[in-house]
Amino acid sequence: MSSSPTALVLGAGIMGLSAAWGLARQGFAVRVVEQDAVPNPRGASVDHHRLIRHAYGHQAGYMRMIDPAYAAWDMLWRDLGEVLHVPTGVLAVSDSAAGWFEGSRANLAADGHAHADLTPAEVTARWPMLTEAGIGAALHMPAGGVLLADRIVAGLARHLPTRGVTLERGRAVAIDPDRAALTLADGSTRSADLLVVAAGPWAPRLLPNAIAPRVAASRQILVLLEPPPRHRDAWARAPMLLDLADRGGFYAVPPVAGTPLKIGDHRFSRTGDAEADDRAASAAEAEEILAFARPRLRDLGDYRVLGARACYYDVEDAERFILEPLAPRCLVMSGFSGHGFKFAALLGLGLAAAAAEPALLPALTPWAAGQAPPAPGLLAALEAIDA
Repeated sequence: MSSSPTALVLGAGIMGLSAAWGLARQGFAVRVVEQDAVPNPRGASVDHHRLIRHAYGHQAGYMRMIDPAYAAWDMLWRDLGEVLHVPTGVLAVSDSAAGWFEGSRANLAADGHAHADLTPAEVTARWPMLTEAGIGAALHMPAGGVLLADRIVAGLARHLPTRGVTLERGRAVAIDPDRAALTLADGSTRSADLLVVAAGPWAPRLLPNAIAPRVAASRQILVLLEPPPRHRDAWARAPMLLDLADRGGFYAVPPVAGTPLKIGDHRFSRTGDAEADDRAASAAEAEEILAFARPRLRDLGDYRVLGARACYYDVEDAERFILEPLAPRCLVMSGFSGHGFKFAALLGLGLAAAAAEPALLPALTPWAAGQAPPAPGLLAALEAIDA
């Protein structure tokens, strides 16, 4: 009897662990190499929350991946034995109905996703912790919610060894795509039938020719808040908030499942060094985010700041995910910005399906980039994984 094909995954963030999960389901013998503890406190995906939503501006391809993404998460919840998603719905506000709003409304309507326009007065009547200031358009969707990111990463790290996946601590200093091999800092090497590089904001350093021209590490600031007592009930039933103001927007994640209220920046800094920089945010960095939120959150001066920290995204200029071969035996996952987490389980299954059936690889790359629907063969392979 032939032995199982082997896979080596570099990186134990959400993408690397999701790829390992998908590959193990496909019968690969998988080893994951991670430079830090798992979950890695320096990793982009080790945070309280990430958001999942259908509203995606003009990017219809990613909107149409949301329902399959939910199906993939449901598969993972069954494997983990717990659901790590909290439904909240989505509230998006902007000073203009053009741009992102125009695209979202058109695409949501075309695909039959329930949503409603709200007036500024309706927004504040339903969520009195918000102000009407500058709202030119508002959209609410009942679908959408919060993924409990750090708990998902920890759950995968516990689950994967039960599927025979090996988690190894080691720092990669060189990648050989043609040999599907890594060189580690201690001089040793690791190789397999398939290498998956899912190194997040470290990927540009490790792949200076293939990834660095296309993807930048980006320092992002998160601020954690405790609302004053008079606004706590409103936040407890609040949807995720996307404030898309041209002056500088932010997003807010409501305090679900024992987590704090979090606000963050929609913009990408595209600066910093994920390896050298610490994850503490300066007072000036935190204040910049609070300044964006101050016109929208009523009585923000009465909120208690619980803390502020930085994380690092790997940002592709057009916010298109990179899931493609670097060599016949090497695949790279990169460029996930702040919106890749919601698709991680689905992308892990897609990568594994293509790894098991290489004829699917040409369909994998444009689908992951949100530029094409899944080819029939890829769709069938994804459905078969859950059979």
